[in-house]
Amino acid sequence: MAFLGFHIDDALAEKFAAMAAGEGGKSALMRRLVEQAVGNGKAPAQGMLATGASRKVTIRLSESELHLLAMIAAQRGMNRTQWIASLVRARIGFPVQQTHDERQALRAVARELNYIGGNINQIARAANLDRLIGRSVKTDAEAIREASARIEGALAELRAALKRNADYWVGR
Repeated sequence: MAFLGFHIDDALAEKFAAMAAGEGGKSALMRRLVEQAVGNGKAPAQGMLATGASRKVTIRLSESELHLLAMIAAQRGMNRTQWIASLVRARIGFPVQQTHDERQALRAVARELNYIGGNINQIARAANLDRLIGRSVKTDAEAIREASARIEGALAELRAALKRNADYWVGR
């Protein structure tokens, strides 16, 4: 995934962060702004980007529907309003909705993969330094294959979890 970064005035950054807090965070809002600008077909229609204060929408459901809704929302770790808002946002083209626990788990996986990558870079630097000064570099090919397989397995699980979440919100 590509990274897009830029510098802005501190005061403007604080205002943007405050606005983005109600929009899923700075990264989520920036992604929606970029998607809207390039018109990739996934973002909401022009002029439909959510900004500003939220508005109340009222729907009527029977007692049994409310009960079922509460159960389904609880299974996702959400209340009824959060679940309905997430469903609507997902269906109108906003980024996939995640529960707080899902976001925390994804952040933990990303941190772990970053640590693994840092360790691999340190190993590669040490091996390259040894080679530069004429020492033989000992490698355990089986250990490297095993570590690589574990990383690939973790990435496959991560992709599957993200796909399940996306499929859930779009009704697949």
